[in-house]
Amino acid sequence: MITHGNKIKLFAGNGNRALAQAIADKLAMPLGDMNVGKFSDGETCVQINESVRGCDVFVIQSTSTPVNDNLIELLVIIDAMRRASAGRITAVVPYFGYARQDRKARARDPITAKLVADLITTAGADRVLTMDLHAPQIQGFFDVPTDNLLGVSVLAKSIKEMDFAKSDNLVVVSPDVGSVSRARQMAQKLGCGLAIVDKRRPKPNVMEVMNIIGDVKDKVCLVVDDMIDTAGTITQGAKALVDVGGAKEVYACCTHAVLSGPAKERLDASPIKKLFMLDTIALPENMKSDRIETLSVAEIFARSIECIFADMPLSKLYE
Repeated sequence: MITHGNKIKLFAGNGNRALAQAIADKLAMPLGDMNVGKFSDGETCVQINESVRGCDVFVIQSTSTPVNDNLIELLVIIDAMRRASAGRITAVVPYFGYARQDRKARARDPITAKLVADLITTAGADRVLTMDLHAPQIQGFFDVPTDNLLGVSVLAKSIKEMDFAKSDNLVVVSPDVGSVSRARQMAQKLGCGLAIVDKRRPKPNVMEVMNIIGDVKDKVCLVVDDMIDTAGTITQGAKALVDVGGAKEVYACCTHAVLSGPAKERLDASPIKKLFMLDTIALPENMKSDRIETLSVAEIFARSIECIFADMPLSKLYE
C-alpha cells in the first residue's frame, strides 16, 4: 500500500535541467540534492544526497536526445528513490521518447512505447505526468495513473496575444489528418477557421503534399503540430500553403521541437515566418534562431505537481 508523504521533493536528471529549475522556481522550492553522472565505463551513476523517506517525490526528466541515456537516467533515479523508501514517486516526463513507436506498422515491428512504459512502471514509478503523447492510446500503455497535459492550452494562451493572431484572416492548419483534433482545439481557442494539408508519406521522414482542404488564399496560416523532428512535414506543408493555396503568411507551432538532422536548414529555407515551440525539450545553442520562439511549460507542470501532491483533479487547470 502506497503511503503519501507529508513532504514534497523535486529531483531532476540531465534531460532538461533548465525546465526542471523553472518548475522548481514556480513552486518556490529547490531541486533535491542528487548527483547524476557516469562511471568510467559509461554506466549511469546516481547518488541521492538527502533523505526521501516517506516523501512525495517528483522526478523531472525529458527522454529526449540522447534518448537512451536520458531514459536510463530516469529509470535508475526512480529505482534509487524506491530503494530509499520514498512514499510516492511521480515520473514527470515533459517529452516521452519512443512515443512514435506505438504500433506495429510492419510485420515484426516492436511496440517500443509500451516497453518503455513497462520499464518506468517496473522501476517503481507510482504515477506519470507528461505532455502531448504522440498517440492518445499510449496513456493506456502504463499500468499506473498517467496524466497527459495539453500543449495546445499553453500555446494558445501566448499566441492569441500576438499581432498576427488577431487578424480576421487567421486560419489554423493541420499538417496532416492525424493532427486535425489538435488543430481544431487551437482553432476553437483562437476563434478562427480550420484547414488541412492532405499528404501521403512514401517512406519515413519523406512527405509528399497532395492538396489543401479549406480556403487559405490570402490568409494568415498557423500550422499546429505536436512534434517537429526533421521538419520535412511542416516545411513542405508551409510551402504548399503558399505555392498551392496562396497563403499570405505562414506561422507554425509545436509542443515538442525535436529538430534533428536537417531541421534547421529546412526551417531557414521555408516560408515559415516564426516557429513557436514549448520547452519540453531543451533547445541546443546551435539550433537557436530569430525565427524560433520558446514558450515555457513550467507553470502548467508546477500547477499539475501541486494538484497531484494535494490529490486534486488536474481538470481545473483548463478551466
